[in-house]
Amino acid sequence: MSKGDQAFRAKGNNERWPEMTYGGALSFLRRRYSRDLEGVDVVVSGVPYDAAVSYRSGCRLGPRAIREASVQLAELKAFPFGFDPFETLSVVDWGDCMVDPHHPETVPADIEAHAAAILESGAKMLTFGGDHFVAYPLIKAHAEKYGPISLIQFDAHCDTWEDEPGRLDHGSMFARAASEGVIDVTKSTQIGLRTYNDSDHGFEILTTPWVHRNGIDAALDVIKARAGDTPVYISFDVDGLDPAFAPGTGTPVAGGLASWQALELIRGLGSLNLIGMDVVEVSPPYDHAEITALAAATVAHDWLCLMAQKNGAKGVEVGRL
Repeated sequence: MSKGDQAFRAKGNNERWPEMTYGGALSFLRRRYSRDLEGVDVVVSGVPYDAAVSYRSGCRLGPRAIREASVQLAELKAFPFGFDPFETLSVVDWGDCMVDPHHPETVPADIEAHAAAILESGAKMLTFGGDHFVAYPLIKAHAEKYGPISLIQFDAHCDTWEDEPGRLDHGSMFARAASEGVIDVTKSTQIGLRTYNDSDHGFEILTTPWVHRNGIDAALDVIKARAGDTPVYISFDVDGLDPAFAPGTGTPVAGGLASWQALELIRGLGSLNLIGMDVVEVSPPYDHAEITALAAATVAHDWLCLMAQKNGAKGVEVGRL
């Protein structure tokens, strides 16, 4: 039996073998590093860019931290799903999108081209930021393939504050995307907000207090009724979690979602037409004991399990699953 370093030793994308959790080559969930996308269902990649932040930097190191935090999730069958997602789902770790922070004018186009090339292969994308601005070119590439997307945004902030065109700002890009028709706001929901904007820009907003008062099932009912059968892209900013569960982020806001709430919400979205996901704003310099990176890795892992279910993975009946 093969053991160790499957990230570069594996010959196929569905292989899985024992690793030392504390050693070996790091990729997300120990997936094979590859840019051969033939037959690949999901491509994991990082976008290590954080020059659009408005407060604390450091999330350029997020992709590396999320990969490192995923080691234990790669050991056993997925909880609570009860299956190995890679028996039915072909996943590779592409590595990181090359961006040049010294030529910021090139960054949006480089990220969009990176995404477009992967999507052209027929694979779906799971992307790690980086700051939340990276979601804008990612969503543009998805909209080019699928048409206007329905956005499910987990966040403390609306990211729809108005700003001048062309600005690289992680707090205004969704207003821009909505105005450009990239996002269908009538089908989109923002979850976990606890900052104020004078306009909702047409999004359905489920604030964190609303989720605390009304519960997971009520939130899922709203999200799913709104999205229907439209193409759904999930953008998960870790500051949607309370700083107790995600201290390692650039713009923490008290009173957020608990990690269990976020995971239950993600796990309840499997019936939707999921086309892609990003997990952003993990800033390791502000993290403690990998708390934030572990939450981010688990959210991403559970989204992959939803994709595996769509490919026929069968496990145990747990709760809403």
